[in-house]
Order: sequence, then C-alpha cells, then structure tokens
Amino acid sequence: MTKPELKGLTGLRGVAAWFVVLYHIRKALGRNIPAGTLAVFAKGYLAVDLFFILSGFVMWLNYAERLHADGIAAAPRFLLRRIARIWPLHLVMLGFAAALVLALNATGRYPSGFPWHELPLHILLLQNWGFTRALTWNDPAWSISCELAAYLIFPILCGLVVWERYRTATLLGAGAALVLALWAFFASHGAALLGADILHYGLVRCLLEFATGTVVCALWKRWRSAAFATPLALGTAAIAGLAWSAGLAPETALVPLAFASLLLGLALAEAANPLRLAPFHYLGEISYATYLSHYLLFFAFKLAVVRDAHAMPLWQGGLFLALTLAASVALYHGVERPAQKAINRLGRKTASRSPRTTRSPAKAGVQS
Repeated sequence: MTKPELKGLTGLRGVAAWFVVLYHIRKALGRNIPAGTLAVFAKGYLAVDLFFILSGFVMWLNYAERLHADGIAAAPRFLLRRIARIWPLHLVMLGFAAALVLALNATGRYPSGFPWHELPLHILLLQNWGFTRALTWNDPAWSISCELAAYLIFPILCGLVVWERYRTATLLGAGAALVLALWAFFASHGAALLGADILHYGLVRCLLEFATGTVVCALWKRWRSAAFATPLALGTAAIAGLAWSAGLAPETALVPLAFASLLLGLALAEAANPLRLAPFHYLGEISYATYLSHYLLFFAFKLAVVRDAHAMPLWQGGLFLALTLAASVALYHGVERPAQKAINRLGRKTASRSPRTTRSPAKAGVQS
C-alpha cells in the first residue's frame, strides 16, 4: 500500500534547516540586525528538536509496518537504507574539512576544532556517543550521530510496541511520559535549555524525541478524519509555545510538547499546509545538504571573505546564504541522491541473491 505523501512536513524540515543556518551565522551579523531578530536566531538550535521528532514520525510512517510484519529479518534492509541516506554526504563533508585543514596547515595555520585523532569517530558517526570532549570537525553532524543510534534502536522499538493497537488515551499518555522524561532528565542535571551540554545530553535528547515522533505518527493515523483533531493539536502547540515564551516552564518541557503538537497539526492539515507548496517542498528535499554543509562552508567563507567575524555586513550574509543554497542544490543532486540510489540498488541486488527476499518499502510519505 502506498503511503500518503505529506509534502508539508518535508517543507517544514526545509524551514527548520535554515533556522539552524541563521543560528550559526547570527554572531557574525550581530551588530547589523535588530536585537529581536538576533534573539529569534539565537533559538535556532531548537530546530534540531523538531528534526528528531519529525524523524521518529517519518520512520514510523514508512517502516514500522514492515518491521512489525517481518521482524528482525527486515532490520538489515532498514539500516542499509538509513546509512545510504545519511552517510555518503557526511563523508564528503568530512573530506572537504580535511582538505581545508591540510591546505591551511600548508600555509602555517593550524585551526582548532579539527583533531585528527578523532576523525575515525566522525567517519563512523560515533562522535556524540560519549567518546569526545567537544564538538569538532563538522559540528552539526553531532545530531546525525545521535540519529544513527535512533535508527539502530528503532527495529527493537518496533518489536516491542505497535502503537496502533493501543487506546488513544494510552498513546497520549505515552507521548506525555516521553516529554516528561526528557524534562526530568535535563532537570536532574540542572539544565533548563535543550541545547545544554550536547556531548552528554544530546543522545538522550534525540532518542526521547525520536520516540515521541513515533507516537505522534500513530495519533495522526488515528485522527486523520477527526474534525476536532487539527484545532486541538495546533491549539496545544500555540498554548505550549506561548507558555514557554512567558517563562512559565522551561523549554525542556514545553518546546518538545509544542513541536510534537505542531507536527501533528500540520500533518492533519496537510491539504491546507502552505509548506507543501513547491518552493518549500524543494527546500525540504535539499535540507539535509543544507544542514550538513553550511557550517563548514561558513568556516571557509569567513576565511576567504569576512574581515570582522562579529560585524559581517548584511551583503556578505546574503552572499553566504546564496552560496549555501547553491551548494545544497549541487550536493543534493550531485552527491546525496546518486549515492543513496547506488547503495540502495546494491542492497536490492544483494537481497535478490539471498534465499529469502523481502519486498521493498512502500513509497515514503515524507522524504526520509
């Protein structure tokens, strides 16, 4: 059965990716943009939490049925598809970073943040599993390291629960329990911000939000035809967001709730979601390339163009954003998609030679 296509959620991921870009360049623009705008950009790291919840939603939508039906036998195929999705472009960006560092070394410059002895951990996407003491190399890839852990655990989750078999009250309780567990984890460490101590808290942050996304997907399946569901979800998102803005509770509790509710509401309102329009949808399609390339591109851009890293003119900021968009398009079409297709094709050929073959997953409802 073909999965319903939720283009609006792909568009949402594109918008979120650009918030991360703006977060990383905000300090360079700090003297040239209004304080209010700078404050919004400073919360761009929260887009990663939206990514984690959305990822759980997408995985449950596209793969849970197959993993429920075929059990552990379907896990290798699932993991191969996920590796094909995240690893090739990650490796290319690490290669770009290594070449850049070598070029700088040749001119007598030795930038910090690129320890060669940690490079194998980054290549294997293990850098945020507690093995390092700082974000290094391609900093945003810490979340991809955590996503890999979520992918490894996902087949086990599917073997333990089938959310669709539970009552609605149980699903709501499970979602609430996951959000509360995330808040309790951060609170137990004295942290009130989701971006705190990524090296130690990032993995737990990812796993709990990823699991929350699987529950949201199950609720979406159940409420797709319910008239009350969309205003309920969007209303909950608005209330949680306003309560967070008013400082009534820490973002570790309210932001995941707001994002989970927003995601559910936008999925339920897919037909009227403006993010499903072609420009937003395309930004979502290339968002992984945007997310994974912008940090290193900005490092190189500052070396080549920027004189004052704390007072970058707006025209330079605009130029960098344009270059990031162009690089995203090139990397998506020239690296990401061809490599993904090649690895998946190899996996299908290997599976066809094995005694027991499995069907390929149905068309993804959200690009994954």
